[in-house]
Amino acid sequence: MPGTFTHEFDTPVFKGKSNFSTGLLIGGQFVDGSEGKTIDVINPATGKVITSISEGGPKDVDLAVKAAQKAFDTAWGLNTPGFKRGALLNKLADLMQAHFDELAALEALDNGKTFSWATTVDVPESIACIRYYAGWADKVHGQTIETTDDKLIYTRHEPIGVVGQIIPWNFPLMMLSWKIGPALATGNTIVLKPSEFTPLTALLMAELITEAGFPPGVVNIVNGYGHVVGSAISSHMDIEKVAFTGSTLVGRKIMESAAQSNLKNVTLELGGKSPNIIFNDADIEQAVNWAAHGIFWNHGQACCAGSRIFVQSGIYDEFLKRFTEKAKSLKVGSPFDKDSYQGPQVSQIQYDRIMGYIDSGKSEGATVHLGGERIGTEGYFIAPTIFTDTKPDMRIVKEEIFGPVGVVIKFEDEDDVIHKANDTMYGLAAAVFSQNINRALGTAHKLRAGTAWVNCVNMIHTNVPFGGFKQSGIGRELGEYALENYTAVKAVHVNLGIKL
Repeated sequence: MPGTFTHEFDTPVFKGKSNFSTGLLIGGQFVDGSEGKTIDVINPATGKVITSISEGGPKDVDLAVKAAQKAFDTAWGLNTPGFKRGALLNKLADLMQAHFDELAALEALDNGKTFSWATTVDVPESIACIRYYAGWADKVHGQTIETTDDKLIYTRHEPIGVVGQIIPWNFPLMMLSWKIGPALATGNTIVLKPSEFTPLTALLMAELITEAGFPPGVVNIVNGYGHVVGSAISSHMDIEKVAFTGSTLVGRKIMESAAQSNLKNVTLELGGKSPNIIFNDADIEQAVNWAAHGIFWNHGQACCAGSRIFVQSGIYDEFLKRFTEKAKSLKVGSPFDKDSYQGPQVSQIQYDRIMGYIDSGKSEGATVHLGGERIGTEGYFIAPTIFTDTKPDMRIVKEEIFGPVGVVIKFEDEDDVIHKANDTMYGLAAAVFSQNINRALGTAHKLRAGTAWVNCVNMIHTNVPFGGFKQSGIGRELGEYALENYTAVKAVHVNLGIKL
């Protein structure tokens, strides 16, 4: 029998108990992995083990796919009308609301994000996402296409079947909601792998999905390592579609596996190195506040983080002074402290990776204007870090760091900064700050990115598509656009009188 996670939260911001299975959810049952192995889940604020979860493998993925296929053929897919799928999604959202603080506390515990951010962004946005797609469940339809009077032709948007979904560790609950919402609304069944670093909210969601009354096998959750479970999902011959959020490097591997197996449909939301362009005529106070939010929010662990901050020369010195003061004011501390803005990085691996980039910036000649060091002796805390005096070919300028490290770059010419902003393999997001609307919109339109923010950063809404250009991905999450990832279009031709 799989183990159980039981934890008493006694913090300044939340007091309560959490209790749920740490097994794999396959066919409506919580089970141990086929090899009987477990994975330790680490508290990033202390570096100590929180609990152990069952570890899945290829055999477990295969069992989950069989359960998902059975559910698709008999209890879901075309067997359950959209309004019933929508009702179940709304029931799930109700249960998430009932467990609101518990979900936020679990995000803080195993991810390290602050409880305050989890309660203001992650949990409410996740609930909103599930409700949004509940509303779409009975509104996905095709067209009637006129050709001649003796033919009736119409299209159907049918579910694809069994879909694989692989989510990252930076926004565990939100990414799960982004994935399962449109997939379930359109009638697909799911085999989902949460990150081995942050599985706790996914496991509680497994309990809530079961409680909501989804038929067994509609959603299957298989814990495990990416190179094992993720690989098995992306190469499985009976999974018809895979959706992945994570690094560009892993995204390439998933796309390759998908092509070499059954040529499965692929949606990829990948990395970024987002430019934030601040013109002389920007509202400097707001530009500073948003720039800090853009790079230090969620500890810099956001694919759309505004990590390249281009500031026009007329305000560069004043901006840098105020930006430095703002960064110094952000408290780094326990995720459960009321006034903490930034918690620890998610893992020792990520901490070492970020510190490696900081060392690289120093060795290549950039100036550490602020930060660049560890905070405390326990956990994976890194001070908000600002680099200046950089060059375009430096690793800290070119590569995704995925941590609280920003580079501030002075520019003079508008056309030149657009060229520099676009000089990247990524194209996920970008931001522009200017009180001249023509300049702001003209610049936004020239930036090669899937999202362009004007006078704001990192603002994402459930009904607005999100995804990247270039090597930042394929396809779109969120909004009506996400539904296209989970339906197959069928054209039906009906002969009303043509004779041969």
